[in-house]
Amino acid sequence: MIELTIADGIAEVVLNAPAKRNALDPSALSELSDAYAEAERAGVRALVLRGEGKVFCAGRDISGVDPRTDDVTGFLHEQVQPLLQRMSAFPAPTFAAAHGAALGVGLGLLVATDVVYVAESTKIGSPFAALGATLDSGGHALFFERLGAHRTLDLIYSGRLMTGAEAVAAGLFSQVFPDDAVLEATRAAARHAAQGPTLAYIASKELIRGLRDERLGLWQSMGGESAAQAALAQTADYREGFAAFQQKRTPTFTGRD
Repeated sequence: MIELTIADGIAEVVLNAPAKRNALDPSALSELSDAYAEAERAGVRALVLRGEGKVFCAGRDISGVDPRTDDVTGFLHEQVQPLLQRMSAFPAPTFAAAHGAALGVGLGLLVATDVVYVAESTKIGSPFAALGATLDSGGHALFFERLGAHRTLDLIYSGRLMTGAEAVAAGLFSQVFPDDAVLEATRAAARHAAQGPTLAYIASKELIRGLRDERLGLWQSMGGESAAQAALAQTADYREGFAAFQQKRTPTFTGRD
C-alpha cells in the first residue's frame, strides 16, 4: 500500500490504497515507517507525502477490528506514536499534500509533517463520537494549540468537519489550493527546499521542536539559536551563502557539512 520513489534528492511517499480511502492498518504503518527509514538512508533533502485517490487518509482501518478484543494501546501507543515521532524527526524538510478526508491517524500524519498544503476539498475534524471514540494521533494537541479549548471541544462535540480553507484560516496548516493544484504546489515547495541549506533547515526543525515539545521560553530558545548558528558557521553551505551574497550571485548549496 505504501510506495516510495526517490529522484533528484526528493522522496515521494504515497499512500496507495484508494479502495479503502488509504486507511491504515498495522502492516501499512510498518511499511510507512520503512519508507521513511529508506528515504533517510538515501540522504534525501526533502520529502513529499500524499495519498492516492479521492482522499488523503481516512484514518485507521477498522474494517476487521473487533472492539471486544481491540488492542488500542498496542496500535496507538506502540505503533502510531513511534511512526509519527520518526516522521517528525526526519532529517530534511517534509511536506504533505492533503485532499479529501484527513482524519484520525491521517490527521496525525499531517501533524508530524513540517509543512502541510491542503486542497479546498480537505476535511479536518473529529467525527469519532459516532463510534463512541475520541480524537487521537495528536489531534487534541493540534486543535487546542491553534483553536483554544472552546473551539476544540465544539469541533469534537459537534463532529463538524472543517474545510481546507477554514483549517488554513485557523492556522492549522500552511496554505490552501484548488484540488487540481495542491500536489504540484507541494512538489514545487519540496524542490525549492531540496536546493537549500539542509543543515540550516534541520537546525530550525530542532528549534521549533524545543518550543513545541519542551515549551522553551524566549531566552532559552534564543540561546539555542546562538548555538545552532555557531555550528552552522562551520559548514560549507554557510560559507557558500556568505560568499554568494558578497559576490551578488545565487548560492549553490550542497546540504552537507
